[in-house]
Amino acid sequence: MDFLIDNECFYKAISDVNKAVSLKTPFPILSGIKISAYHDSLVLIGSNSDIVIEKVIPLTLDGVKVLEVNKSGSVVIPATHLSEIIKKLPAKVHLRVNDKQLVTIQSEEIVTKMFGFNSDEYPKLPQFDETDYIKISSTELIEIIKQTTFAVSKNESQPVLTGVKMLFKDNHLSFAATDSHRLALREIIVDSNINGSFIVPSTSLNELTKLINNDNSETRIYVNDNFMVFKASTFTLFSRLIEGNYPNITGLLPKNSKTIITLDTAQLLRGIDRACLFAGEWKNNNVQLEIIDGKKIKISSNSSKIGGIEETQNIRVINGETDLTISLDGSYLINALKVIKEEEIRLSFGGSMRPVLIEPINNPYYMHLISPVRSY
Repeated sequence: MDFLIDNECFYKAISDVNKAVSLKTPFPILSGIKISAYHDSLVLIGSNSDIVIEKVIPLTLDGVKVLEVNKSGSVVIPATHLSEIIKKLPAKVHLRVNDKQLVTIQSEEIVTKMFGFNSDEYPKLPQFDETDYIKISSTELIEIIKQTTFAVSKNESQPVLTGVKMLFKDNHLSFAATDSHRLALREIIVDSNINGSFIVPSTSLNELTKLINNDNSETRIYVNDNFMVFKASTFTLFSRLIEGNYPNITGLLPKNSKTIITLDTAQLLRGIDRACLFAGEWKNNNVQLEIIDGKKIKISSNSSKIGGIEETQNIRVINGETDLTISLDGSYLINALKVIKEEEIRLSFGGSMRPVLIEPINNPYYMHLISPVRSY
């Protein structure tokens, strides 16, 4: 194998696939990155038991030649050393591999030699049916992931709750995430021949957003028995699915509300953010909401050591009962409000001890549910 490549382009690709490499693996070859040179591209793969990232570097990027392949072939190179070496090289990289897997990396007058692994011993990529897939705008996919993954559980004792449930049904795709105290639900209409429910690790989806940031075309989603595959023009991410039964979230959504109010999204976010300055003393970052005079909402929090804060904001529309006081986790509110793009939101209350439903106005495809917390 013999190729010449732009050092910055090479380092970026190494960094992308390196996110899937585990240094704690009992299999030394999995601590490396597989590099395959073809006549028209360079393909890098990083893998562990849960995620595989494949990155493709074409001969040219944006009309600029970044790669020249003199001889095809493949090798696996230890990821940590490869990344650190390429990061510190000043110019184009000339990489050669001989029959004994000795890797020579040269940049100007700097020559590095490393021992590689035989690529035949590297695990094969998961197989999937390339005829069954959905297409989605990469920009929209990023938005959906950011609107849901923050609500997953951080507690590994319930693995299914650390993932996002992706449901494909009747040309609809929904993303649901919950930690049992809050729920984020986002839905889109897609042209799909996939049906089924799958739990995808939130860590995989967050890595996907970082990769997509550099590939703003479209993403194809494929599924097999064990993996979900996200394929764009310059990369493919394989994520192992989480086994288990996801909670029935349909039953969590309130059917009737006693009070419904409409507020300015950005103004409410700023108010909750200010209130959280005094909410840290509480286990659940308690922020209290109270309807005043049927036309304003008071936002307040208190700390026995520091003091307290309160402010009132105008309610744009109110329907139902006007007697309401409820305590919510301020950090949960901030997480939900930050990812809502719409200018107005609707808050639906079933009472002081019932979950609050948050919905953007004019967007029926996104909702957030937050359980109240005790104020004592």
